[in-house]
Parts: sequence; structure tokens; C-alpha cells
Amino acid sequence: MRSAPFTRPTLLAAVELLELHSQAKFNQMVLRLGLEEEISSSTTLSVAKKCDLLGRIVLQRPDTILDTLDGSMTLGEAVIRQAAQLAQKDSEQPLQTAFARGLARDGYVLVWDDYGRNASIRAALPGEIQLPETDDEVHQLLKRFSFVTPLGHLGQAIEAHTRGDWAACNGQLRTFIESLFDDIARNVRPTESATRPSSENRRALLAEIGFLATDRNEWTQDGKNYINGLFKMLHTEGSHPGLSDEDHSTFRLHVVLVTARTFLRRLANGR
Repeated sequence: MRSAPFTRPTLLAAVELLELHSQAKFNQMVLRLGLEEEISSSTTLSVAKKCDLLGRIVLQRPDTILDTLDGSMTLGEAVIRQAAQLAQKDSEQPLQTAFARGLARDGYVLVWDDYGRNASIRAALPGEIQLPETDDEVHQLLKRFSFVTPLGHLGQAIEAHTRGDWAACNGQLRTFIESLFDDIARNVRPTESATRPSSENRRALLAEIGFLATDRNEWTQDGKNYINGLFKMLHTEGSHPGLSDEDHSTFRLHVVLVTARTFLRRLANGR
């Protein structure tokens, strides 16, 4: 998920949150973490005592690699994910509050599914341009228009970014924005878009009907416009001198989210 380990306070807060487990659930988690030889399953040992043992193990070797159903990850990350599963939306439970604050300091936030359940962690986005709000609005608008394919690609891009898989994130972002314009074209001109053989042709259609503004250089005939420039930037692969893969992948994510919101809002407003 990240190149630097989670900090000690966050790991400890995660372990403390795991005290909410029952004996049976805690023992199952120990098996998933591969620590059954070090932490007894006996019910004569309280969950709090077991958490104390788990905390000492995690702090001693947080970078130990585990094989899990979600892929390979460090012991520290696995414990963080286990704790996230206990989080409840809008809860003011002190242990959860401490855990959430620790995640925030480390650059992560808790997120829930559409039903307010099944919490997971996601890389936090910069607050100065309201990226969390933008992310949420984009998801809601995609669902409103039933744009299933773009929604899936965006979800995969964000998950890849959270894992630190920059190449996968970059690829999914380009596919997301391409499929988004495809679906917008099909939404506003279903018959005409069906006759256009490529995604670029469908974007040209959006310009022809005025959805993409030529006077603001969103689309121009010479190809020197914002949309084409965005696709050229998203198409590039590999490292960039003086710029880390993480920074550039995050930059792409931010640009794509803001761009998607702009055109989804335009669609929602019927312009």
C-alpha cells in the first residue's frame, strides 16, 4: 500500500480497536495473520491480553510479508485492515476515533460502502482543492447516470493507488476517462454515437453538438486542446526525471477527478 510503514501510534491504535473482537473472532484473525504459534487460542487468556501480545509482535516486525486473500502485504498493513473492518460510520467510539486520527496523520481515511458498512482505508486526498468531496460527487454522478464501466475503472484506479501500484492506477485512469466520454456520448446522442467507430470519434461528436466547448479549447480540430492533451499525458508510461511515480500518479488522479466532475456536472445540468 505504501513505501513507508504505518507509524507506531497508528499501529497501536489499530491493535487497541481489535479489543472489540469476541474471543472467537480474535482467534480467527490470529489464524489469518499466521500467528497461532505465538498467540494462544485459549479462552482463559482475555482478548485484551491477546491484543497486548499482538501489539508487541506487530511493533517488532511490522514489515513481515504475509500472503492474504487480498494479496501480499506487510503484517502492519494486515493489522490495519483488520482494525478497519471493525469501524462503524459516524461512530464516536474512543478507540475508533483514535484509530481514525492515526490514519489521518499517516495520510489515510476510513471509507464505507454505499450502505454505510464494510469500512476500508483509502489514501487521503489534498483538502485544499476538496478532493474527497470531488471524489464522492463523481461517484454519485456516475451512479446517477448508471455509468457502470467508468465507475468500475475508477474504483480499480483508486484501489491501485491505495496499494501503491502506480502503473495499474495510471492505466485505469486513462481507461476511466475514455469510457466516461464514451458513456456521455451514448447518453446525449445514442443513435449518432453508435455510428462512431472509435472513442476519439465519439469525443468529436460531443464537440460537434456543443457539449465540449471549442471556444474554451476543450476541443479543437487541430488536436491542440485540453482533452487531447489530457489523453496524451495519461498515455505516458514509466518514470519521469525529478518526479516520483507516486507524485505523478497522484497528480493524474487529481486531474482526472476534477475533469470528470466538470463534465458530469455539465451533463447533469443539461448543457
